[in-house]
Amino acid sequence: MDEFIKVGIITSTHGLRGEVKVFPTTDDAKRFLDLEEIILDTGKGKRQLVIERVRFFKNMVILKFKGIDSIDDVQKFRQKELLVTRDQAVPLKENEYFIADLIGLLALSDEGEDLGTLAGVLQSAANDVYVIRKPGADDLLIPAIRECVRQVDLENGQITLHLLPGLREANQKKKKQE
Repeated sequence: MDEFIKVGIITSTHGLRGEVKVFPTTDDAKRFLDLEEIILDTGKGKRQLVIERVRFFKNMVILKFKGIDSIDDVQKFRQKELLVTRDQAVPLKENEYFIADLIGLLALSDEGEDLGTLAGVLQSAANDVYVIRKPGADDLLIPAIRECVRQVDLENGQITLHLLPGLREANQKKKKQE
């Protein structure tokens, strides 16, 4: 398991005084109000930043970091990820998981078939969708709903899925239409 959890991506600068616009990758953007510090993944390393101010604009979070006071100072932060440590992460409820912990799990059907690896999670208004990838096969899209997700076993690195009738065929039809 990763030591850090991604909570946002800096999309652009905001104004001239060192603020940045952040697209939140967390379920609740208001969680930024509770953070005093955050970790910037520069791509070459990690840098701890102290949060001076948090504001909200539409679906974005506007952050101001202590000691960073000009647009020139934050220009290089564009498209960089913001992380928190696991102990700063929001506590999960039963049957909730961090996406970072799901990526890479071996996906098995409840009939024992190796479906591939959970390669991504698409987030939609209705429910998340797991992207299962297997070499030589089309991606399989599985809704992350109780009827399909039978068991998540992080300890053993696998997830057991139930393929609803017609789900495989629906994936193939969608592929043909593209």
